[in-house]
Parts: sequence; structure tokens; C-alpha cells
Amino acid sequence: MNKISTALISVWDKSSLDILAKKLIEVGIEIISSGGTAKFLRENGIQVKDVSDITGFPEMLDGRVKTLHPKIHAGILAIRNNNQHIVDLENQSINPIDLVIVNFYPFEKTIENKDVAFQEVIENIDIGGPTIVRAAAKNFQDVSVVVDTSDYEILISKISNGILTMDKELNYNLAKKAFSYVAKYDAVISNHLGILNLDNSKNKMPETLTLHYKKSYDLRYGENPHQEGSFFVEDNIVGPCIANSVQLQGKELSLNNIYDANSCLETVKEFKTNACVIVKHNNPCGVAEHKRLLQAYIDARDCDPTSAFGGIVAFNNKVTKGLAEEIAKTFIEVLVAPEYSDDALEILKSKSNLRVLKTPPFSEKNKNLMDIKKVVGGILYQDSDLESDKDFTDYTVATERAPTNKEIKTLLLAWKVCKNVKSNAIVLARENKTVGIGAGQMNRVNSVQLARIKGEEHYGTKGSVLASDAFFPFRDGVDEAAKSGVTAIVQPGGSIRDEEVIAAANENNIAMIFVGIRHFKH
Repeated sequence: MNKISTALISVWDKSSLDILAKKLIEVGIEIISSGGTAKFLRENGIQVKDVSDITGFPEMLDGRVKTLHPKIHAGILAIRNNNQHIVDLENQSINPIDLVIVNFYPFEKTIENKDVAFQEVIENIDIGGPTIVRAAAKNFQDVSVVVDTSDYEILISKISNGILTMDKELNYNLAKKAFSYVAKYDAVISNHLGILNLDNSKNKMPETLTLHYKKSYDLRYGENPHQEGSFFVEDNIVGPCIANSVQLQGKELSLNNIYDANSCLETVKEFKTNACVIVKHNNPCGVAEHKRLLQAYIDARDCDPTSAFGGIVAFNNKVTKGLAEEIAKTFIEVLVAPEYSDDALEILKSKSNLRVLKTPPFSEKNKNLMDIKKVVGGILYQDSDLESDKDFTDYTVATERAPTNKEIKTLLLAWKVCKNVKSNAIVLARENKTVGIGAGQMNRVNSVQLARIKGEEHYGTKGSVLASDAFFPFRDGVDEAAKSGVTAIVQPGGSIRDEEVIAAANENNIAMIFVGIRHFKH
């Protein structure tokens, strides 16, 4: 057990600092500080010794040099049971520092400003803070380091009989958190400077990429029972996603649950009106929109009820009692929505294994998150494929017949779904719902055939419209669509055989539009 006698405090986030500092003073701990932190503490009636009084040097170079001094770092780094270290301290009249409380000005705040000057970016790189934290964390056997204001309560709880003592295990856990904190800070700086040029212009991609994720929890297993797995998330995520959703009930989420729930939620976020998406094995198997969310669920489920069994269901609006009663009739693995009524949750409790997730409000928007895919020995890093609504603002009618307004509305629904189906992707839709989905086939005509097979099992495909995530390389896909009774098609266009494809559509009186953008999802 280590008794705390001296604390060095230098923080940007001063939340609850006055409460903690007063407790430290009450048990006779000397506080060393400087700059804004010292000013804050004095304004709150807390006695502080300036760093300059310890070092014998004033703050220098506009504050660039304050704590970078042997009398500070030797006090932190000295190993207490090393006789030579203790002799060295005594010879230089240096007192040990037992507790370091430091956090940094968030570099992200500086770079959020698009007009920030190059030199301001550089000046907001903290040097002394990370150096102190690393020193204290390295010497965790003898020094406690706190970088998270939520750990102040732990410090206070360790005060007993007028003494603050810390044990080695707690110090080690605090040190691990400290190194992670510094690593994240350095990663943000490295990634930003990696895109920043001397003239303050920016490149799209950094020269190097450092990622920082925090473990949310361990999983029962990974993709298969013989694989271990954990769920890691980014800090401070804004906007609804699986990583910041709250589980209200049910069994633990598995890796596959999380992966499928992510796909389901990201698809339903495409819709502005009430919508339901059902996903099975990471592909939508039924999607519908309706002014009544209950009907949207029924329509999505009945698109492919066999696949919907044991699937993942997501809504973009509130789950109420009647909807919960309908959901409870079918076995599903995970339910995701931004809100639930109290009586809906009571009904869902009858399904004790059902995992119920609540997302943040859909009104909140994520920043432009990047998409990351792992391959052996590396990662693929790209922009996220964002909303598909904009694809319909400037489309080209490629055929003799233009789609009707009703067909355009249904084509947009099919297009939104198709964007989230694994390619080669074909989606058949009619009115407010999908009627057949062909996913992940090695050629596009097989995807059309699969969508037709799925559609004929339940709703039928006559009078449906078709969305294709990429262009048709041959006319056979359109000819196959005609067999399904398709009346209109949306596709990117751009094939060297577009004229053949257009001719096939005209021969079958199918209206076809080109949107000029594809949405492959591998």
C-alpha cells in the first residue's frame, strides 16, 4: 500500500476537481500545480504550491516549458525501494510525487474548426501533459495516475482514518487507462497531421493510420464457438448506431448478433418515413414502409417469413403495444428501435431471451465515419457509403417509357434496400415493400433469378419494380426481370452494352432509369 503525501495536478477538464482537491488537503496532501489549474484551485480556497516554486524556474516560452524539469520528473520516476534512487533525490533536494492528476485539452476540439490556422493546430499539441502521464504510469508501483474525472470518486473512497492509500492493483489499472489515454491523444494528432500539409491544405487519406477503440465487453465467443471475441467501440460516438445502443433486456449479444443488428439498423436509417427492416445472415430479407409501423412490420415479415424467423428486426420509430404484441408472435433474435412504450416493454419481457436494443434518437447524426474492412495483414479504409436519397435528384430516363410517379416512389424504396444488400444485389419491390431479394450471387442474372424465386414464394413479383446495385453487363438480367413481371428498373448504367440492355427494356415495355452511381456492398 502506498501512502499519498504529494499530488501534482494539471487539468483541462476541471469537473469536480475542487471537491477532490479539498479532500486531498483535508488529509494533509500537498498539491503542486501551475497555470490555469493553480488559478482555479486558489479561487476555490485551496492551497497550492506552484511548479515554479519546486523547480526554481519560471514558466518559459509562453508556457511551453513548465513541468519539463528533473525536479518534477525525478520526483515521479524514482523507485521508492531503490536505495540509489532515494539517495539521488536527497542529493538534489527533490521530494517524491505520489499522485499525478492530469488531463489534456482535447486536440479534437481544435481540429473541429475547419478554419483553424496551421500554427494553432501545432500549438495545441500538449507536450508536458503526456510526458508526465507516461512517467507516472510507468512507475505505477509507487505513483498513482488519474486521467479520468470519473476516477475521482475512487480516490476519495480510498481515504481512511485521515490517510489516502493506494494499492498496486488499482495503480496498475489506472496506469493502463493512462497509457490508453495518451495513445488515443497521440493517434488523433498523428492521423490529423497525416492529412495536413504545410500550406494548411488537407489530403483525403492520412499517410499512416492509428485506430483507437475501447472494449465494451467480451463476447461469449466469436463468429464460431471455437473463436474468442470482444466488442470494441469508438469514444464519443454521435448518432444512432449499435455501438452506442443500450440493451434493455435479453441474452448477451453474440458477434453475429452485433454484425447483423448493425446491418439492420444502418438499412432502416435510410428511411425518413416509418419503416421496418428484417435481416438474416447480414442481408435484408424483408423491408417495408407504411404510415402505421405495425403494418410496415407485417409487410416486411411476410415478404419472406421463413427467413424472418430467428432474424433481426429494426424500426426507425417508436415500438408501441400493438406492434410489440405482433412481434411476440414470432421468434426473433434482436429487436432494435429508438424508443419503446412502457406497455410494449412489458409485453416484450415475455420473450426473456429476446435482445431488445434502444438507440439514440434518429434526429442525431453521425459525423462522416469512415468504413473499415479487415483483410489478413492489413485493413481497407474508405469513406462510408452514405444516404441514397440524393441518387434520385438527377437521374436519366434511359428507355422510351419513363417511370410513373408511383414507380419512382417504389424504385427509391428498392434502391435504398439494394444499397444494403450484399452484391451482386437485386431487389424487387411493389408499392411499400420488398417482394423478393437476391443477394450475393456470383453473377447478376442469378441474383435476378433468386429474387424472383423468393418473390414467388409469398407476395408474387408481377407488377414489381427492380433495383440493381450495379449495371447489367448483359441484357439477360433484364430479360429475366421481364419474366418476373417487372415494370421499371433503377440501375447505375455505364455498361459497354447499355444499348443492348436498354433495347431489352424497351422490348418488354419496362421503364428504366440510370442514376450514375453504384452501391456495391461486399
